[in-house]
Amino acid sequence: MTEPPEPPKSEDHPRGQPRVGVDEWVAQAEGRTLGRGLAGVAAERIDKLPPALRLLLLFGPLVFVPLLVSSDFIMQVALDTLLYVLLALGLNVAVGFAGMLDLGYVAFYGFGAYAYAWLASDHFDVHWPAQAVVPLVVVASAVLGFVVGLPSRRLFGDYLAIVTLFFLQIFLTVLLNADRLDFPFTERQVNLTRGPNGISTVDSFNLFGYRITTLDQYFYLALITAAVVLAGLYLLNESRTGRAWRALRDDPLAAELMSMPVNRLRLLAFAFGAAVAGLAGTIFAAEQESVFPVNFDLTLLIILYAMVILGGSGSLVGVALGAVAINVSLEALRTPSNASWLFYGLLLVLLPAVLRPWKRWAAVLAAVAAFGFAVHAFVDAIWSRGTAGATIGEAWIDRLLDAWVLLPRDPELIGKWAYVVLILAVLGLTLLKGQARTAAFVPVLYLAACVWENVLLQQPAVARYIMLGAMLVVLMAVRPQGFLGKTRVEIV
Repeated sequence: MTEPPEPPKSEDHPRGQPRVGVDEWVAQAEGRTLGRGLAGVAAERIDKLPPALRLLLLFGPLVFVPLLVSSDFIMQVALDTLLYVLLALGLNVAVGFAGMLDLGYVAFYGFGAYAYAWLASDHFDVHWPAQAVVPLVVVASAVLGFVVGLPSRRLFGDYLAIVTLFFLQIFLTVLLNADRLDFPFTERQVNLTRGPNGISTVDSFNLFGYRITTLDQYFYLALITAAVVLAGLYLLNESRTGRAWRALRDDPLAAELMSMPVNRLRLLAFAFGAAVAGLAGTIFAAEQESVFPVNFDLTLLIILYAMVILGGSGSLVGVALGAVAINVSLEALRTPSNASWLFYGLLLVLLPAVLRPWKRWAAVLAAVAAFGFAVHAFVDAIWSRGTAGATIGEAWIDRLLDAWVLLPRDPELIGKWAYVVLILAVLGLTLLKGQARTAAFVPVLYLAACVWENVLLQQPAVARYIMLGAMLVVLMAVRPQGFLGKTRVEIV
């Protein structure tokens, strides 16, 4: 029996004739979509790189971080970023590969951390080595994900989100109240989680007699783990199971009609995602040497979804880059000096995506500068208290803007009203088009700078999440599929 001929390569097939095994309409539509903007060009170039080279470019430079950094704070941020990368990769299995809205994902992360604490701490006086605890916790997390997926395997969309969110709330309730459990056939109460106090006597990693205790050691451990997990998920995504997940994500009904085991695929996605989360939980518990219920709340879930959306749901490299970008940004926003650089830097980077071509962007920036000086001079002439204040920013860019933005002596009440007006103005921008929208950018950008210097810069805990929301809003308006995500193309 002769082998069937191989389909002709793209450069060899005759011009004007369709390629075998390629939907020309879909390919052309994807090409047009990818080619729009810097993000589209980056996504196209990254897709053409060999998988091994992509992995090397993503994790290779991180090997030198401990050698170049002497600050424990920066190393802690780097380690936390790698843990976020692991969590985002696990969440991407359910959300990006299988297309399921899993809002209980953080519970698997908490289960992995507490399971490690039960088997390697003074809490139950059990001190198993890491090579025994970690595989057991990963398998147990996968089983828990499988069990959670059982009652929700026939649910889709909002219904699945409600069920999984309910599971997360049950898990948090158990963590807070499982410090005095009554077991049958015994009169003594069992303290399983120590309630809000958590478990604070967790052992560090002991791998075959080698103890991992320093931040640098945990950083390399997390780096190797993230690289192995990303490589494994890539191979899984390229397998039959991965292709079936993508079919399930795009159209569950069509996948079922093509005899795909839809329910089993959903359960597998739950199990694989939960296993990755449980693995990240073991590293977190060992490095922190403690676990508390507050570490696994709803805020963490929102941040993880933001990472997946920003990087591009379904893209492994994109999700990893989204985790790095968001966690580094949130940490940079903790201090006023770094926060100002990030705020004005994001304005300069994101505006070209909205104001095209570049001449339009340059004209708007010049108009904003002139508008600011004019408004500052006018307010200073008629109301000197409106410019008598000072910014708390420590960066030289804040000092440079002292003579440009309005800084009232008592900015609290005026700043709150300016913040409300800014929100309304941004909403109004979405209703304008053409030259009117371009002109409206000038006062809106100036108002944003005033609100930043008077209100948000003084409340970094609030500003960091507002900035995160603003980043996502702008990205969704410019590139809804995320930075490296692919647009779903439907040909009717």
